[in-house]
Amino acid sequence: MKIYVGNLSFKIEEAGLKDLFTPYGDVEEAVIIKDKFSGRSKGFGFVTLTSDDAAKKAIAELHEKEVDGRKLTVNEAKPIDPNNRPPRRDSGRSFGGGSGRSSGGRSFGNRDSGRGSSGGRSSGGRGRY
Repeated sequence: MKIYVGNLSFKIEEAGLKDLFTPYGDVEEAVIIKDKFSGRSKGFGFVTLTSDDAAKKAIAELHEKEVDGRKLTVNEAKPIDPNNRPPRRDSGRSFGGGSGRSSGGRSFGNRDSGRGSSGGRSSGGRGRY
């Protein structure tokens, strides 16, 4: 069973995380999630124990246990449903430049528009902008 471990000290390393769960059973994997640019811990990780019973015992005993001055959050890791993911922070942005606003079909000061002396502005307009 895969276990989520949150609120980890930023100093803890994967060996320390593994050592924390070893008393409960065989640790198949212990991973700390790190920032891809700085390499610094993000404060959470995942531990996989070979036995579901051992994992449930570890969850029960380690959830809200204080380690390095921080109360851990320990629970069963849930797989991400790709159909129910929250939107990414950059969704909806236009990467083509500009402000994303449309001119609304109006012409702003294009003298070649064939509108005579109005300078391309609509006759009932409020000025250039």
